[in-house]
Amino acid sequence: MTVASKTDMKVADEVWVAVALLHREHASRPDFSIEQISQRAQQEAGAEPLRPGVYVHIVQHCVANRAPSPGRYRMLVETVPGRRRLFRAGDPYHAAREGSKIHPAVEELPMKYRDLIEWYRKWDASASAKRMIEDPILALIGLGKHIWADEDPDEYVRRLREGWE
Repeated sequence: MTVASKTDMKVADEVWVAVALLHREHASRPDFSIEQISQRAQQEAGAEPLRPGVYVHIVQHCVANRAPSPGRYRMLVETVPGRRRLFRAGDPYHAAREGSKIHPAVEELPMKYRDLIEWYRKWDASASAKRMIEDPILALIGLGKHIWADEDPDEYVRRLREGWE
């Protein structure tokens, strides 16, 4: 089995790791500036210079709700101009990015980052559950069921329609 090293990582994966680390370290923050993401990527690079392409991946290639040019990843979402967060299931994205990569494959990450994939899955699932609870349309589920709680729903409708032509 080959162990991925930092230099083996794709630039898009490097950007995803930087944003995932920021989210995990600052759980109460909804998003991060392009500069904060770039600085976190540099921190992970250590003494190495930031690889070419990191900035453009943060700004464009990894951003789901921007037109692909040419990168089609759905790893980040632009929340407001100049700010990004990790992509979550249910986020809007440009149609041309359909089916594209959302997070790195675990085997393509260096060992020290592999736990981020499981963290991300839990983070995404908890956000999705919260969104469903907060959705005003979904909040209507079950509304009014007490009206026919003691009778068959079909019988209730028949009773309401009595006298109609």
